Amino acid sequence: MDNFEVCERLDSLGYGLDTEVQCHLDPEFMSLSIPDGAKAFDINGDRFKPGISISNSEVGLASLSISAFVLRLVCTNGLVAKSDVSASYRHVSTKILSEFPQVLDKVSYELGAQRSKFKISMESPVDNPESTLASFNRQFGLNAPEKEAVSWAWPHEAGDTMFAVVNTYTRASQYEGLPAESSWKLQRVGGNVLGMLT
Repeated sequence: MDNFEVCERLDSLGYGLDTEVQCHLDPEFMSLSIPDGAKAFDINGDRFKPGISISNSEVGLASLSISAFVLRLVCTNGLVAKSDVSASYRHVSTKILSEFPQVLDKVSYELGAQRSKFKISMESPVDNPESTLASFNRQFGLNAPEKEAVSWAWPHEAGDTMFAVVNTYTRASQYEGLPAESSWKLQRVGGNVLGMLT
């Protein structure tokens, strides 16, 4: 399935041309994140918009996947959530077209868990955040440009909680010159780190 079919299906579900989105796109990879303003929430004065994230490779590098997405409004950092109900399909599959509405419902349901994880991250102290970032960089196999993006992002998000660590990865996804897949990967790392918190 190509990216045009994905966008066409979204349009048929009410996500029209005027829908505000975050998009990372290059000839090899597409990541499209769609926040839903009607489900926005606040935590400790910080405002978030949950939604969905869809990623797809045009050259078969990755399968099409749908996951929960959360946009932090103060800095437009986007996080692709670690989710038990995210769906992934082989690049050539058209099965996603018929299952799309059910998958969106499941991902939407999962967003409630993300809200409590953000609160936990704000209350979870980190003794050495930069060492923690280096450890996560290794754990998630970041390449040199992705690590450079994390180093660029840290001064913008610096703090002594897991919230700062998570937001460093989501801010890193905005680093200029990154391939679309790296931007998506960094948002996903932020989601995986958040998902570890209990």
